[in-house]
Amino acid sequence: MKTLILGEAQIKRILTMKDTMAAVEQCFAAFGRGEVVMPSKVYLNYTKYGGDIRVMPSYVEKLNISGVKIVNVHPGNPKKGLRSVMATILMIEPRTGVPIAVFDATHITLMRTGAAAGIASKYLARKNASTLALVGAGKQAWTQLEAIVLVRPIKRVLAYDISRKASDEFVRNFKRKYPKITFEILKSVEECVSQSDIVCTLTPVRDPIVRSEWIRPGTHINAMGADAEGKEELDPALLKRAKVVIDDWAQASHSGEINVPVKKGLFRKDDVHAEIGQVVANLRPGRTAEQDITIFDSTGLGVQDLVTAARIYRIAKTRKLGKFFELVEG
Repeated sequence: MKTLILGEAQIKRILTMKDTMAAVEQCFAAFGRGEVVMPSKVYLNYTKYGGDIRVMPSYVEKLNISGVKIVNVHPGNPKKGLRSVMATILMIEPRTGVPIAVFDATHITLMRTGAAAGIASKYLARKNASTLALVGAGKQAWTQLEAIVLVRPIKRVLAYDISRKASDEFVRNFKRKYPKITFEILKSVEECVSQSDIVCTLTPVRDPIVRSEWIRPGTHINAMGADAEGKEELDPALLKRAKVVIDDWAQASHSGEINVPVKKGLFRKDDVHAEIGQVVANLRPGRTAEQDITIFDSTGLGVQDLVTAARIYRIAKTRKLGKFFELVEG
C-alpha cells in the first residue's frame, strides 16, 4: 500500500470552501453523535524559543478514517522569513495501520477554521444576518468571509486590524471577488462590532478587546482567536449574556475563549448552552430567539482536519494528483 504525498500548492488546487464546509459539517454531526474518537489536543511547549506544537489524533470508525495532525505556533517566525503557523497531517488506514497519506495541512487548517465559523454561523446566526465584522484582518479573516457568505446574505463587511496594511490587503482582494458587498475599514473594535450581525474575533490577545456593552441583542460571535491557555478576546460579562456553544469542553476549558473565565470561576461547564456537534446533529437547540446573543467558542477539532483530508485524498486519487511513495514495504 503506497503513501500519497501532497504539498500546499496541490492542496490549494483541490480544496474548495464548499467541500471544506461539507466536511466540517459532517464531522461536527459525527462528533455530536459520539461517533468520533478524539483524545484531547496535546501541547508541547518550546519555552526557550517562544513556540509550541499541538498534536491532534482522531478516528471515525463509521467513515473508516484515522490520522494525526501536528501544527506549530511560533509567533517569532516571520522575522526569520518563516510562517508562524505550519501543519502536517498523517492519514492512517485503520485496519492495517499503514500511512496512506502525508499532507501539508497549513492550508487545510486555514480552510477548516473558516469553515467551522461558517457552519456555526449557519446554525446560530439570524437567517437575515447581513453585516459581518472581522476583528483581525489577516489570512484567517479571508477564509472566515469565504465561508460565511455561503450561508448568510452578507451585504456589508466591517474590518478592523492593528495593521492598516493587513486591512488594506484584505479589502483590496475581496472587493474584486465580491463586488456586491460593501467593505469598510474601521478605526476601533467598538465601531466594528457594535454595528454587526455576525462578529468574528481573530486575534492572539490575552486581555479582552470586545466589551459586553458593545454587542447588541441578536448578534452571533465566532470567537476564533483564543487557541492557547491564557488567551482571551471577549469580556467575561458577555459570556453571561450569551448562549455559549463550544466545540469540546476539554479543549475549550483549557485553551479556548472560556479558558480564563473558567480558571477564575466566572464560567462553569453548566453555563455551556451546547456543543456545536449537538446542534448540527439536531440533539440540542442553537438559537432559540431573534434577540439571543450566541457565541461559538472554537478551539479546532483534529477530526475537522481528518475528514477534510479524507475528501482531498479521494479527489486526488480520482484526478491522479500528487505522488505515491512506498514508505512501508510489504
